[in-house]
Amino acid sequence: MRKNELDTPALLIDREIMLDNIKFMQDYADRNRVALRPHTKTHKIPELALLQEKMGCKGIAVAKVGEAEVMAANGLKDIFIANEIVGDIKLQRIRKLAEAIDISFGLDSMAQADMVEKNFKGASKPAEVLIEIEVGEERSGIIEFDDFRALLTHLKNNCPNIHLKGIFSHDGNSYNAKDLETCKEIHLGAQRRTLEFANIAGEMGMPLEVVSIGSTPSLMHDFPILEGVTEIRPGTYILMDASQGNAYGSLDRCAATVLATVMSKPTSERIILDVGAKGITMQTRTKGICAVEGMGKIKEFPNANIFDVFDEHAIIYNKDMRDAVKIGDKVEIIPVHICPVMNLHERVYLVSDGEVVEELEVKCRGKLK
Repeated sequence: MRKNELDTPALLIDREIMLDNIKFMQDYADRNRVALRPHTKTHKIPELALLQEKMGCKGIAVAKVGEAEVMAANGLKDIFIANEIVGDIKLQRIRKLAEAIDISFGLDSMAQADMVEKNFKGASKPAEVLIEIEVGEERSGIIEFDDFRALLTHLKNNCPNIHLKGIFSHDGNSYNAKDLETCKEIHLGAQRRTLEFANIAGEMGMPLEVVSIGSTPSLMHDFPILEGVTEIRPGTYILMDASQGNAYGSLDRCAATVLATVMSKPTSERIILDVGAKGITMQTRTKGICAVEGMGKIKEFPNANIFDVFDEHAIIYNKDMRDAVKIGDKVEIIPVHICPVMNLHERVYLVSDGEVVEELEVKCRGKLK
């Protein structure tokens, strides 16, 4: 069927744009001689992860143990959980996964290391961990060099059931960079800081197999990858969204849209669409190169954006659009942030030249544990 024959709201992915995005990032990784490990929390679809793997990536990243379980059950064999995993229940699930696939996960404290050590005692192979380094996002991760040295010493002396595979960082503060030059400075600064920690590990006799970095805004502009970095982990690049499009300088790489129907035109300027916070989220981005006006862009009307949302209503104020559309017309919304939008939909429709060519289940949807 044609995409406009779908009932709404419907989450669409333009297949050709998506494929070009995959190739774009794979080429960048290959030119810089680093592995690409895409973060699949963006799309949550095993078939797309397998496609990324087929086109050259080295395994995948996920955010949650539940996502890892789904991806493993659908054929992915090299998975990194880019998050600190704590608690006996989750660690036992990882121990079970490790019997069948290569799986690693994040670590940033001795308290967590002790939990991991306890849960992997007697396992057929040790837990594979990467220590997270905080590089400016002000989220999780090791900050002080002395804390890093203490954690390495603890792992060496007290944790025979843990193997330190590497370190990783996420320069998420690049989203708020005021311009591309600042984004580049954040990108390079994050790498230098991460490599400082890698050097400390080497000096302590614990050389690292993996030094993993990255976020989509800092990896879309052919910025340099420094020697010593082995892997990049962008996620959003495969689908892009309005905020990443603004950072890139064009919305042409935005592969994902939400198809919605005009359900009301109550004033001379107001339009109501049949999707709200439950289908596009209420998320906004208001700072830096990723700043977007409103809660979503209307693809067919570049000057129109979603002003507000209720649970099931999107509110737009734009007289030109209001005069151009009829009740029952369908339009496409470019989301501000595609990652949470994917988690709101049960399935997506791959579209080629306006034709629906495949329907895919969002199998990692709701896998929050």
